[in-house]
Amino acid sequence: MPLAINVEHLERTFGSGQNSIRALRGVDLQIDAGQFVALKGRSGSGKTTLLNCLGGLDEPTAGTIEIYGRALQGLSDKERTIWRRAEVGFIFQSFGLIPTLSAFENVELMLRIAKAPRKERAERAHYCLDLVGLNKWAGHRPYEMSGGQQQRVAIARAIANRPRLILADEPTGELDTETAQDVLTLFRQIVHEEEMTMLMASHDSLVDEYVDQVLHLQDGVIAKVMRNEN
Repeated sequence: MPLAINVEHLERTFGSGQNSIRALRGVDLQIDAGQFVALKGRSGSGKTTLLNCLGGLDEPTAGTIEIYGRALQGLSDKERTIWRRAEVGFIFQSFGLIPTLSAFENVELMLRIAKAPRKERAERAHYCLDLVGLNKWAGHRPYEMSGGQQQRVAIARAIANRPRLILADEPTGELDTETAQDVLTLFRQIVHEEEMTMLMASHDSLVDEYVDQVLHLQDGVIAKVMRNEN
């Protein structure tokens, strides 16, 4: 099975001298394609920093990152942006939807940015909303939806461009237990049906039974890996 993520000796230091902070201290990580993986650890353990480096939003201080065989080091800002738009979908705790746009428009915007043809944009946006169970809400704006519905729109937006990698940062953090379970079930479905790989940073104990493996990040390194045999 090909590797979706291959990280070696990854370091990220913020600042310099005595005031520097070593957020990542030599992360080694390999994740197979098609896996649903949770990244856990205390606040300040480096979870968000690692996701940002994997998604090309931040540049490591040292080490290498390959996503589906593509090395990120050495890419220019423009090359990284083009790669990120085509290959990576992001889901955040705060949803990040544009409040003045409808659910359909929030999803379709990603396809518009990618310069997809108009007909394809509409078909794909409706398909993604249908996949998350929100096609009937396509014309509604975020403030007209519950938190769980907004997160579903954010998921539809993240998968609109058919990225091979989804990075999610505390995606269930603002949701109640029942809604979080529904979203986690949806994540499993999407990973399978859309043939994507997903890495999700989370504090939520619920995630353990939904993912293929749990990575524990401690003091900037992967301290433990737990595989789910279910």
